Amino acid sequence: LAQEIFKIEKEEISVGTLDITLYRDDLSLVARQPLVLKTEIPFDVSQKKIVLVDDVLYTGRTIRAAMDAIVDLGRPLVIQLAVLIDRGHRELPIRADFIGKNIPTSKKEIVKVQLKEVDKEDKVGIAIKDI
Repeated sequence: LAQEIFKIEKEEISVGTLDITLYRDDLSLVARQPLVLKTEIPFDVSQKKIVLVDDVLYTGRTIRAAMDAIVDLGRPLVIQLAVLIDRGHRELPIRADFIGKNIPTSKKEIVKVQLKEVDKEDKVGIAIKDI
């Protein structure tokens, strides 16, 4: 995404990765020993426009955790949200500023996003959740 923005705007975009594991409100439900990965934000977020990028926007809880993690690093000028898929079913008052595709789903369905950089192809699928 940063490369595509650079092609259009001719401006370098600082990029980082954020692990929200310890900010989740369902941490005790996820696992006894949650896998905590590394947050790597190689720049000061204070007074910067921050765009959080996520594959699927669903309840809003992941984004709330990400915003908490970002604010712990500093005070951004603004935080915006870009998602590939918005599937609805919000539990928190969160909306995306940039949406690739709105795909209404039922709560019984899951949305699986595959990206070329990780999965060798760009693909979005919908399946029924195993109960």
